[in-house]
Order: sequence, then C-alpha cells, then structure tokens
Amino acid sequence: MSMARIEDLGDRLVVWNLNAARRAALTPEYYAALHEALVTAAYAPRIVAVILASEGGFFCAGGDLGVLATRAAQTEEQRRGNIERLHDLVRTITGCPKPVIAAVEGGAAGAGLSLALACDFTVAAEGARFTAAYVKAGLVPDAGLTHFLAGLLPRAMAARMLLLGEPVAAERLHALGALSELAPEGQSFDAAMALADRLGQGASVTQGTIKGLMNSAAAGDLFAQLDAERDAMARAQGLPEAAEGISAFLEKRAPDFAKLRSET
Repeated sequence: MSMARIEDLGDRLVVWNLNAARRAALTPEYYAALHEALVTAAYAPRIVAVILASEGGFFCAGGDLGVLATRAAQTEEQRRGNIERLHDLVRTITGCPKPVIAAVEGGAAGAGLSLALACDFTVAAEGARFTAAYVKAGLVPDAGLTHFLAGLLPRAMAARMLLLGEPVAAERLHALGALSELAPEGQSFDAAMALADRLGQGASVTQGTIKGLMNSAAAGDLFAQLDAERDAMARAQGLPEAAEGISAFLEKRAPDFAKLRSET
C-alpha cells in the first residue's frame, strides 16, 4: 500500500500523506511524492499552488520513532545523510516559486511541524495541537524547526515548546500570527482549497518573485534586500502580468491573470 499520493487538480497539486495508521509519520514514499510535486509545480505555469494534506485526521507526526531507534547502529555520516534528505524537502518547499499550503487537521509534531511551518500558508483546524517534543526522546529539533519557531514566536513560548516539549493549541498560535488561518474542525482542507482559489486569481509569476523576496528578507540585510527588490521590480515591470495588472487598474476592471497562464 502506497504511503503517499499526488492529486492533480489542474491548477494545483495536492500531496496526500496516506500513512494514517502512524499518524501520518514521514515515509520515503512521502518524501518522493512531495519532491516530485514541488518540482512539477515549479516548472508548470498552469499550477498556482501545492497543498499538503493527510488522511486520518492528523497532519504529520514527524519521524517514525521505530525507524529512528535503528539509527544508532549507523555511522554519524549515514545519519547525516538521512537527515539531509528531510532538509532537502524543506529547501524545496521554500525554494518552490509556487505558494505551498499546509492543511493541518488534528495537529503536527516534530518534523511534521517543521514542514507545516515551512509552507507559505499554514491553515489549521480548531483544536489542533502543535508539538516539538524532541527533548522527551533525547533528540534535538531538525528540519529548520528552531529557525521557524524563533522567527514566529516569542522566545519564552519557543523555549517551553522545545525545552519542555509542551504542546501549543492552534488557537494560541493563530493569535500570535504564527498560523495563516483557523478553520472549523474537519475543514482545514476546504480552507486550503479556498486559499488556492484566491491565489489562482492572482499573478502567479509575481507571487513567486515576492515569495523569493520574503525568503531573502528573512536571511539577509537591508542593503542586500534593497538590491534584490530593485532587480525584481525592474524585471516585473517588463512582464505580461504587470501589463495586465496596470491596464486593469487604469481601466477600472478586474485583472485576468489566469488568461495569461493559459496563453503560455
């Protein structure tokens, strides 16, 4: 039985984690499917978003501890290689020019939380709980989790999550601005689909450029960011999306960016 599936809905891809029996713990099949979907989206103009979702009512429990328990028998170099495969997924999510949306039901834990926070939009169902309890297993966070939590949360809350392993409710994270949207229980996927609808009405190429600028802003300094924004704006002004958007504004009509994608 496959542990992952890519659903092609025309203008978006949905990557399903099918490992419901293990609370959607990460598997090699899921790694491969997510990577394939992100690369496909990056090069297909018709695709405006990628959605991450899971069967079984829980977004992702992260690494399977049964598998991790066998890692002590490996060399440290082999263990680094295993971790790098996970980290490559995080790099691909953030590097994909199309927005990536996480639809979180039930909760996310460990590397599952990392993947959810690596996305451009994290939609969570009410009552979902987010956990980074690596410390309880004698392990440390990976997949960028310390980076994401340090950027999204006050240090005091991040410390309780990481050093004590305390879970945090979706409602509290949303109130702090760490989640994009709260949805009624059982409706996070519908909310993610609605977000993809809105993205599909926008300028997809421009969205990708803005995503790249947001990523560089988080890692760079002001002067470097000013140069990046200058270059991106100069390119944008010569693209068909800008011509359509400016014309629509001046003509007091809604822009038709989807038409541009159909013409490519």
